[in-house]
Parts: sequence; structure tokens; C-alpha cells
Amino acid sequence: MRTATNVISLRGATKQFGGLVAVDNMDFDVTEHEVKGLIGPNGSGKSTTLNLISGALTPSDGEIVLRGTPITGLPAKDIARLGVSRTFQLVRLLPSMTVLENVMAGAVFGHRRRWGRAAEQHAMAILEKVGMARQARAHFSQLTYIDTKRVELARALAGEPEVLLLDEWLAGLNPTELQAGIELIHALRDEGRTIILVEHVMDAIRSLCDSCVVMSSGKKIAEGTPEEVLSDPDVVRAYLGDEDA
Repeated sequence: MRTATNVISLRGATKQFGGLVAVDNMDFDVTEHEVKGLIGPNGSGKSTTLNLISGALTPSDGEIVLRGTPITGLPAKDIARLGVSRTFQLVRLLPSMTVLENVMAGAVFGHRRRWGRAAEQHAMAILEKVGMARQARAHFSQLTYIDTKRVELARALAGEPEVLLLDEWLAGLNPTELQAGIELIHALRDEGRTIILVEHVMDAIRSLCDSCVVMSSGKKIAEGTPEEVLSDPDVVRAYLGDEDA
């Protein structure tokens, strides 16, 4: 039987802001081609954990490893070039650039760098994948909310990452947009991508994730399949409170 290969591993990953411990001794692995959900109540440390993996924040303690290579404390640009791309809770596009130029930036500065005509052709192929090819020459101000999310995802994909981090990518979408968004992530999953997603939409968690880590007050309180963790009394208590658990 073939053993699953760990792509990302966290061991004792901790982040303190003064006296506040936002992420407390976090341990988990993400294996090749796995979709790992990171779930929990607001303020539980999920996005901070993604920030530690992507290099946006430096851990106060612990280790983060990418395919056997420690990346703990490396600058975000170096981690991106090693193959980790992400989206953000609040979409971060370059407003002075067109849709195509935003995605080309991901191709230029990502894991596998492309330049000039090669970068443009690659960016157009990615825009086609996310359903934005017809708006390649549009600017940020001309886009709907879900389209800005599609462009940010395309930019993340343009660097051909080994690990894709999605931080509440489905948040704020209406029901039709939400279904389209889930189908798009499904397609990425079916391509065999390794994904860590922070999400509150439980239908998406059940549909997309192979396994989940549940956080509460910075700590991991459960880990397992979506079915296992969502029926765990500790998880129910964390979401609903003691009276409803």
C-alpha cells in the first residue's frame, strides 16, 4: 500500500501578539492532492494559521515544512516561489492593471516563472479555466464581486503552485454564485491540487474536503473527515455554546 506524501506539515506552530496567543501549538499534515478544511468560529485563528504558512506572519514558535524543507519564517515572496499561493478574505487586486495583467503578475512572480508572451498565454489559459477570459481587458472597477474573486484565484493559480491556500473564498456570494464557486473549486480538486481552505460554508466543507482541522481559541480541538468533526460534541459546543451542545 502506497503511503501518502506530506506536502505541508505544521509542528507546534504558534503565534503570539503580545499576551494574545492567536495560534497555539498547531499540529497537522496536508498530504499530496488532499483538500484540507480549516474551520471554527470567528476569531479561532484560522486565517492567522494561513498567514503563518504563506509567510505573511512569522511564527513565534514551532515549525512549518513544505515537502521536507523548513519554510518557518521565510519571507512570503520566497514561500510563493517555493510553490505556495493564496487568496485573501478581502480581495487584493492591483486596481491600476487589467484582469489579464493581474494574472500575468502571478505568472511572473510565482513558483514557475513565465515572462512576456509566455506569461500572457498562460494567464489567458488560466482565465479561461475560471470563466474570465472574455473580461481579460477589463479593470477592477468593472467587475462584479465574484469576478474579482475569480481573478484573484486565477492570479494565485498562474504561478502553478503546489499548495493553494483559500481564505474564505466563498464568503459573501449569493446562492447562484456560491454553487458556481463550489463547482470551480471541485474542478481544481479533481485536477489533483493540494488545497487548504478556510471556510464557514458547511455545504462546501462537506462537498470539497477530504479532512478538516477544527480550531477554537487558537487550539486544534478536532481533526478528521467532515462527517466526523461536524458530529463531534466539542465542535458543536465550540460553534453553538454549552447550552446548545
